[in-house]
Parts: sequence; structure tokens; C-alpha cells
Amino acid sequence: MKILITGATGQLGRDCCALLAEGHMVIACHGPRIDISDGKSLLTYIAQHQPDVVINCAAYTAVDACETEREQAWRVNAQGPELLAKASRDLGFRLIHVSTDYVFDGSLPAPQAYTEEDATNPLSEYGRSKLAGELAVAHSASDYVILRTAWLYSVHGKNFLKTMLRLALADKAGRLASGVQVVNDQFGSLTWSRTLARQIERLLASDIKGVVHATADGHSTWFEAASYFLLQMGIEHNLSPCTTSEYPTPAHRPANSILANTRLDEAGISVFKHWQEDIDSFVANHKTELLIEAEASLS
Repeated sequence: MKILITGATGQLGRDCCALLAEGHMVIACHGPRIDISDGKSLLTYIAQHQPDVVINCAAYTAVDACETEREQAWRVNAQGPELLAKASRDLGFRLIHVSTDYVFDGSLPAPQAYTEEDATNPLSEYGRSKLAGELAVAHSASDYVILRTAWLYSVHGKNFLKTMLRLALADKAGRLASGVQVVNDQFGSLTWSRTLARQIERLLASDIKGVVHATADGHSTWFEAASYFLLQMGIEHNLSPCTTSEYPTPAHRPANSILANTRLDEAGISVFKHWQEDIDSFVANHKTELLIEAEASLS
């Protein structure tokens, strides 16, 4: 199978490229090679390579920056998916579009989980732009999967776990005056991008279409997740829990980001484990690399 992956230098894109290249022909795409919001160049590039599947991992994910950089957010998160969807319809490839928990408002009481059938109501510009991308894909593509995930982490790039490790090391070295506060009233499921890449591989062999939720099993708060990760890393820390109101951000984040993988479970093709099991494997595989990177950032 020939698979074209947009956003190939991001967390999920890199893991998809590495995993899928083992059994498929993979075309890794990223700017400036391809701009998914430029319809003419996009169509030309895809027509040239004639993929069977396009996996759209490209997104503008700077959640707080989306509040002020609205044009760029909507260009990448909404216009780009719309153009990909139209290209999918015209050129006949399957489109797997990666979306987010931020399409929900988080008002569902935790630990209840959002299903694929629940109504969306994004609270942030990031969430609104991603929902617009979903709607465009559903409207224009004929063979598609909208894959909603949440709380991604990877050994590549920037993410919450790497930030917590860096801050814990800085605090341990006496570089932080007031310790590290972590939000303890937002709920979700830390999801390893490598496991999500494996799930995408399983989806390629299925005939599932439409919206699909794909996150790790179980749930935690950000504080609980950070504490568990640092424990597995063997890092002493002085994290303290705080409320969302005590840690204000420009973008409004959902209080409940727990997603139920209902369709994957019903189809019997879910590869997800409890989030703590994946953290254990993540640390076992990458502990030294993570520490070297974190310590280098403090030097």
C-alpha cells in the first residue's frame, strides 16, 4: 500500500512514518515540500504520487497561540483538511484525518467518557478550527476516517511529559523559586503516539469509516499523569496540584477530555492499553534519551 503522510515531522507523523514503512511504501510530507492549504500544489503533488491512503497529521497545535493567530490556525486546521477531502474525492484515495478532544466542551462529568455520537461544542479557537476541519472532511470526502485523539506524547518534539521532566529537574537544581504547579481538575488519557500509529496501521486493514475515538485506556488528571511519569523515571519532585482557575491560560481547555474508543472496541481492533502501561514501556525504551535531552535544555 502506498501511504502519504502529511505533518511527517510531528510527534505522530514521525511515529507513523517509522512504523508504516516496515510494511508499506511511505511518502513523508512536510513543509516546505507540501502546503495542505495550497489547493493547486496539493492536488499536483498527490496526483504525482497517487497514494492509496493519505494520513493527515498536519495541524496547528499551539493551542494558546491559536487564540491570536487565528488565520494561521484556520488555514492549517480547517482549510487544509477541506482541500485534502476534495482531493480524496477527486483522486480516489482514502483519507485518515487526525482530530482532537478539543471539539468537546468538557462539561460531561468525569469520569464519564465522550463517545463518537456525542455533540461537539468547542470552547477554544483551536477546537473550533479543528471541528471545522472535521466537518469539511465529512462533507467532501467519500472514504475517510476522522480520528480523534487526546493528550499525545512522544520521544519526539515537545509535549507535556517532556515539559514536566525539564521542570522537575530544574526545580531539583534549585532553579525554580516556587516549585511546579500542575492542574488537577482536568481529566483525560495520556496517549503514546507510537501506540496511536499502531492503531492507524490496524485501521488501514479495516473498512471503518466516519468518526473514531482513539486514546489510551483509563484516565487521570494532568497532576496524576505527571506524578506517575516522574515516579517511573526515578525523578524526585515537588509537584503541587492546582485548579484550572489557579493556572489560567489564553485558551479555554476542556475539563473532561476522556474519550471512549467505542467503535474500535466494537470492531475488536483496538490496540490500546491502560495509559500507565504505555508510560512504563515509554520510559523503559527512552529513559536515557529523555534525561539527556532534558538536562541539555537546562545547560
